[in-house]
Amino acid sequence: MPTDTRRVRTGRPATWAGAPLVSRSERRQNLARVAEIAQVASRHGFGYVLGKGRFRRDEDLPSTRARRVREMLEELGPTFVKFGQLLSTRPDVVPADICAELRQLQDAARPIGFDEVRGVVEAELGLTVEQVFPEFREEPLASASIGQVHEAVLPDGTPVIVKVQRPDAERQLNADIQLLYQIARAAKERISRLQVIDVVAAVDELARSVRRELDYEVEGRNAMAIRGNFASSDHVLIPQVYWPYTTSRVLTMQHAPGTPLSRLDLSEWSSEERERLARRITETWMEMVFLHGFFHADPHPANILVEDADRLSLVDFGIVERLSRRDRENAIGLLMDILDGNVERLPRRLRALGVKYPSRQEEELAESLGVILERYSAVSLGNIDARAVLGEIFQTIYQMNVALPPRWLMLDKTLATLAGVGSEVYPDLDVFSVARPYAQRLLMDSYRPDRLLEKGRNDLGRYAAAFLEYPFQLSDLLDEFKGGEFTLTARIEQLEEVAERLQSAVNRMALAIIAAAFFMGSAVAGATLDSGPRVFNFAVIMIPGVIISIGIALFLIIGMLRSGRW
Repeated sequence: MPTDTRRVRTGRPATWAGAPLVSRSERRQNLARVAEIAQVASRHGFGYVLGKGRFRRDEDLPSTRARRVREMLEELGPTFVKFGQLLSTRPDVVPADICAELRQLQDAARPIGFDEVRGVVEAELGLTVEQVFPEFREEPLASASIGQVHEAVLPDGTPVIVKVQRPDAERQLNADIQLLYQIARAAKERISRLQVIDVVAAVDELARSVRRELDYEVEGRNAMAIRGNFASSDHVLIPQVYWPYTTSRVLTMQHAPGTPLSRLDLSEWSSEERERLARRITETWMEMVFLHGFFHADPHPANILVEDADRLSLVDFGIVERLSRRDRENAIGLLMDILDGNVERLPRRLRALGVKYPSRQEEELAESLGVILERYSAVSLGNIDARAVLGEIFQTIYQMNVALPPRWLMLDKTLATLAGVGSEVYPDLDVFSVARPYAQRLLMDSYRPDRLLEKGRNDLGRYAAAFLEYPFQLSDLLDEFKGGEFTLTARIEQLEEVAERLQSAVNRMALAIIAAAFFMGSAVAGATLDSGPRVFNFAVIMIPGVIISIGIALFLIIGMLRSGRW
């Protein structure tokens, strides 16, 4: 058996740093793919995005729009399904009805043949499949856009799961993402509502996400980190990663016991068993979010294996998110203020979470959130729909165009999915009662003497570092003054309107000075000339200047009367 069969692959095609060089045959394939995308979009009523067909307002009705978007992405294939899954985590840029529909997307794909699987395994591990795995089931357990999963056995008899990447996964994803960039730019130009949304940035985010998922070693490290956090748990199992049989394209893990929740027939379970299972699933994620600060961000039923009502296993760690201790403490403060109805504290809590919004919106945000909490104030915690409350709060934030950091968007998506799973298992589950002990534990933990000492030491270190930096910053500022490079930028509310009024006043003053100059010049000329033609005893030479000055004066008076400003 090899001691370490991990290899570093080279010669990969260029990815999303820039457009890759493509051959003529690949260019033809891309053109064919564009034509296919245009046909599918037209068939689902979105041809106008790519210039195929006309926009019809009845086709954009929310009652059918969300379903048609989901069906279109499913028909376009795995890359577009992944893009839809990503968009489902962005309710700040995607309408709520479409977000809800996109969360139903499943990353499934037609399985590849065993010969292709064999080729990848042998190229990555440097040995034949039979040498590495005495038993290897050719039929996959599951198949997705990037890879598929097979059952196998190690030389020592250990049953394992082997996740094998598709041979053309990176090339196909790269090609489709390049096309998505083109579609994003075309959609932004043709759909006015997308002018305020950076759809190209959304494709960038997809590219980064896919790049991480393409490296199975990253997924393996994620799994081992979460496994370490649950090492002492008797209720949650995270599969072991077998590193000698793992590379960036092959992931070998312990065969976890249990049945995927998506395939479980809960109709045969008692109400008490379903409640225990729902609580166990929710507690598992509450522990990851509040206590560990590193959580599985895709709590889909297929990723939760159930052994019984009290024991479960988690799989598929390609999508994870991390929250710092400060993030978690601030989130707990926000949750406690929501439960206690402390509306005036909510905007400041959101600022502490890294949520960015103009100061002038603080009062409006507090009032909007207060209306939501007031609506639920007379309802007992056990009767509150946690998903509805959190959904309304987040939707209010999104509607005000308030920017949320990516980690909170991912947490929002995770909690929304988790709430949906919990309600399917046991509709009467009180999520707040499950979350409260973990929130209180983290809150109490933050006041432990050693935690306070650590926090004080960290804060003192930051203050000392900032204090020591001040002399250098002051020196740099003085150097800029001396070199004439100092730039002062001031932002004044309604500056454009003030500037327009000021410009108008300056223009009127200039015209008044010109009118006065014409009048005075003409008067002086007429007074000093004794000869020449005269009209009503006025020198003819002064008449044009007087007429011009009177005309300018009338123009100024009429302009001021129309504007209403004197």
